[in-house]
Amino acid sequence: MEPSRRKNLFSFLKNRKKVWISIASLLVIFVTTLVVYETTKATVTISIDGEEDIIKTHATTVADLIEEEDWEIGEHDKVTPALDTQLSSDIVVTWDKANLVTVARNEVLETVWTTAETVEELVVELNITIGEHDIISPSLDTEITADMSIIYESSFLVQLNSDGEQQEIWTTSTTVADFLESHEIELGELDRVEPAEDELLVTETDIEVIRVEKVTDVVEEAITFGTVTRKDDSLDRGKEQVVESGEEGLVEKYYEVILENGEEVSRELVKTETVKDSKDRIVAVGTRQPTPTVSRSATPSSNTPSNERSGKTITVTATAYTANCAGCSGITATGINLNNNRSQKVIAVDPSVIPLGSRVHVEGYGEAIAGDTGGNIVGNKIDVHVPTKSDAYKWGVRTVKVTILD
Repeated sequence: MEPSRRKNLFSFLKNRKKVWISIASLLVIFVTTLVVYETTKATVTISIDGEEDIIKTHATTVADLIEEEDWEIGEHDKVTPALDTQLSSDIVVTWDKANLVTVARNEVLETVWTTAETVEELVVELNITIGEHDIISPSLDTEITADMSIIYESSFLVQLNSDGEQQEIWTTSTTVADFLESHEIELGELDRVEPAEDELLVTETDIEVIRVEKVTDVVEEAITFGTVTRKDDSLDRGKEQVVESGEEGLVEKYYEVILENGEEVSRELVKTETVKDSKDRIVAVGTRQPTPTVSRSATPSSNTPSNERSGKTITVTATAYTANCAGCSGITATGINLNNNRSQKVIAVDPSVIPLGSRVHVEGYGEAIAGDTGGNIVGNKIDVHVPTKSDAYKWGVRTVKVTILD
């Protein structure tokens, strides 16, 4: 090889060695720098929504770490410790992301941003005290998630009166109907409740369940019989004879009765059925004139002076009438105005038996004036004046003694 070529080759090899040396030096410097860079990083524990991780960082504060990690912290998120806290190897940086939940508190809705992990933590956060009978849904140990709905209903005491019992019951029902359903209280077709089923419940409400029954009550009542008089020319005038004694009838009255909690509140007559008709009492009244016995020295008894009849007691059939009876004017045959004194003691008589104007005493009636007559008052029969028709019905037909006082 020529000397010049050898010289050039040597020079090339020498320069190439220098290049490799330079490259190696740079690699050493880079690796050294990298090692130094990595070894100077802080080891930090981070927790994001409960999931932990360990990272190495050159950040000096929590704020630097967030920027370095490019975390997008929401307005309602929670980061601990504080942003200006200096980082160290034993520090734990926690990022809790907030969730938006809906809370219905006694039917009042509100939306809440929270970083609570469970419903129980949120309840504490909202300062809600859960009573023994209160209702919260979902349960306290449920994990909070985005767009969750939480319902809280506070309980209150209600006084219930039902089926003869009085109870104090804690409830969260909003209406009377809800309360009845939640406590399995059923209403019959006619039953009702106070307050009404659609009424809202408030604290210290009294609820009364009224059991309503509709029943039919059948009542038997006697039908009084009337008295019918018939003229009988086979009997002497003034004589009476009972032909038929009369018989009471029977009627059934059907009443619709409403009972509330077992007590009757209304009664309405809906039907009447006659079970047996009454039979009138029939009395024969004599019309035959008796044959008088006349002596030469005697005069007819009808001409006997009235003062000779004083003190005489006779037995008669007594009925009753009022001043306003059918066909009555209220003015007696002797001119007494019974309309002005409905309680006046007056009897209607047969003047041939008891003289008009006489003062008499009637058994069961008292002292009275024989001041009236009547078409059916013949013989030993009288009609006593009473104030009302009910008094007349009550008197009925009686056999009494009458004493002529004067």
